[in-house]
Amino acid sequence: MAELSEEYKERIKHHMQRHVFKQVGAVADSIGQECYVVGGYVRDIFLNRHSKDIDFVTVGSGITLAEHVAALWGDGTSLAVYANFGTAQVKNANYELEFVGARKESYSHDSRKPVVENGTLADDQCRRDFTINAMALSLNADCYGSLIDPFDGIGDLERRIIRTPLNPDITFSDDPLRMMRAIRFATQLNFDIYPETFDAIARNRERIHIISRERIADELMKILNSPVPSRGFMLLDKCGLLEYTVPGLAELKGVDSVNNRGHKDNFLHTMQVLDKVAELSDNVWLRCAALFHDIGKPQTKHYDEKLGWTFHNHNFVGEKMIPRIFRKMKFPLNEHMKYVQKMVGLHMRPIALVEDYVTDSAVRRLLFDAGDDIDDLMILCKCDITSKNEAKVRRLLSNFELVRQKMVELEARDKIRNFQPPVSGNDIMEAFNLGQCHEVGEIKKAIKDAILDGIIPNDRDAALDYMRQIASNFLNK
Repeated sequence: MAELSEEYKERIKHHMQRHVFKQVGAVADSIGQECYVVGGYVRDIFLNRHSKDIDFVTVGSGITLAEHVAALWGDGTSLAVYANFGTAQVKNANYELEFVGARKESYSHDSRKPVVENGTLADDQCRRDFTINAMALSLNADCYGSLIDPFDGIGDLERRIIRTPLNPDITFSDDPLRMMRAIRFATQLNFDIYPETFDAIARNRERIHIISRERIADELMKILNSPVPSRGFMLLDKCGLLEYTVPGLAELKGVDSVNNRGHKDNFLHTMQVLDKVAELSDNVWLRCAALFHDIGKPQTKHYDEKLGWTFHNHNFVGEKMIPRIFRKMKFPLNEHMKYVQKMVGLHMRPIALVEDYVTDSAVRRLLFDAGDDIDDLMILCKCDITSKNEAKVRRLLSNFELVRQKMVELEARDKIRNFQPPVSGNDIMEAFNLGQCHEVGEIKKAIKDAILDGIIPNDRDAALDYMRQIASNFLNK
């Protein structure tokens, strides 16, 4: 184990002064059980990160220790016991504590559910996923605050390495979710995965099939929420897990060439866009839209002698693919999916305006179609402007700002975002003594189009006048 620096010793001392640790340690001593704070909380002491969850391992019954702590805290404390797993949770207004008895585990080949036996602290540390998560701090009075670090987790933190405590092939074969966790930790912490550990991920990648899609989805969302999410997806690709975890994304890889004319590598482009979006927004669903914004390109790729490589309507194809992808990945089939669909479907619209003459009508229609998501859409589209031609990028970004300014001006004047036509279907039926019929919808649509095209202002009186002028075009057919 690496020698602890004075800074690390001071951090341990500071954290061990917390009343919760002294209380839990005193309770453990009173019932004659060893007790340790373990896992992420210990790791984050040395990374100088805040950790809200606290995990405890005790040599003996974790449930018994939790019951005694809950009794000590009294009113306002909840105790949840999970007897099948030998764990318990104690919560009050300030803390959420998890207790488990030290254990050793063995696995069958077709399941990540282990056979569990009581064990020592050393047994428990051996079953941990990575060395940086296998450290423990003693809470018993005779060695309070002592660090037990049998696998040099401190050294790996300083080397910025993700490494398994034991044989990585066994670690990942036993619980293949740890492969996703390795990549997630490397992404979140900007660590490297130890070569032997990474090679074992590649060798065991097919074992990911025994892991539920929900658990994989949870890890993918944490990767998306990381400061530089592309790091995770590049690692997934490099070890061969990408094709098992993110449908269609690996198909974006590579460059085809005809007559020495090639297109950009759409996977690398997607990674660029994802990171640029991550710099500007913490919205994980906007990051998800960035991840899938070009997912329709493989299906729409075509070579034309005059135009070169084209991907016509890839945004609409991609939009239709999103529900199937979300279902397969066990992502939520709710408003978040609809938002990602919307972003994928619309992401070419601002770019088209940038490259063409910007009309008020086109900008109004974009504002109307994007609604409250227009600002997110503009972030995605700005980040989608990538090219090795720096002059082209500067020109497009300059034009992009002109589009943005025109949006601000038109929105301030016309109030287009999320507007409802100022004349309703009932107004139209009353004015012309009509029942429900398709002509009512056509007239209402014509009024909406007139507002978006700037023919009339977004105003009720103007809309009623326009309705009377155009009604005969639809009613006298």
